[in-house]
Amino acid sequence: MLTHLPLHRSLWAIISVLTLIAAMAGLWRPTIYAGIVSEELIPGAFSQDLLSVAAALGLLYLAVTAQGDRVKHQILALGLLGYLFYAYGIYVIERSYNGLYLVYMAIFTLALWSLVCAGAHLRRGLPQFALPGPVRLLSASGAILQPLLFYPLWIAMLLPLMRSGEQIDSLYSIFILDLCFIMPAFLILAVLTYRSHQNGLLLLPAIHVLGFTLIFSLAVGELVKPLFNATPNPAAFWPALGLSLLFLILGTLHLTTMRISEVGAMPVNDGSGTAKTQTVA
Repeated sequence: MLTHLPLHRSLWAIISVLTLIAAMAGLWRPTIYAGIVSEELIPGAFSQDLLSVAAALGLLYLAVTAQGDRVKHQILALGLLGYLFYAYGIYVIERSYNGLYLVYMAIFTLALWSLVCAGAHLRRGLPQFALPGPVRLLSASGAILQPLLFYPLWIAMLLPLMRSGEQIDSLYSIFILDLCFIMPAFLILAVLTYRSHQNGLLLLPAIHVLGFTLIFSLAVGELVKPLFNATPNPAAFWPALGLSLLFLILGTLHLTTMRISEVGAMPVNDGSGTAKTQTVA
């Protein structure tokens, strides 16, 4: 799928190591967020560090094992890069000026430009990808639901601030990252997938991986609140858990049913006289 794969694998490994340093430090000493993160948000920072450790380990594994013919491994890596771009973009934009701030900036920057390089190095003459019609429509519908939901919600929250000129102290990064980066990505890939465009069929699972990791960290944030003498909020936990599981199901369905046939190659025939495509590795 990607050309110059050794370069990408090296970037994934570097990002993984930096993330492990930053996230493990946050888990070992949550007090590094004291004074720079609101007290009520520290459980969320802790849960994000938990998910970041898992994402970093997963990305490190993919950096070691990814091969040119393992398309699904590369798709998963792009999804994890998207999560790390978002997670550490929050810390960078929110000015989390602790001793790890330069590490946050490095992860944010490397994740962003790794994604840009992946777009530039997408192999020309890609094989033809296909999904069963119901799975394609379900996967695209789940993706387009996000901008349809969050664009009106975030804009409705921004309009009073725009009228008053008030500058909020925290979580303004969510508006920037969602409205300028994440929701457009959901929208573009969903539309491409609806139209059976090859890039949409190929890349949409990456956005499902991103969505799962981001939203699941919110659910975990509710579960860890007792560690910080706070009470979990079921009204926040269950929607986050449900939405994260939706992303997990959609991404799994998309990846497991995606088929591939090499351009110009002979179709696979099972002996029954019917030509078939092969499953993506």
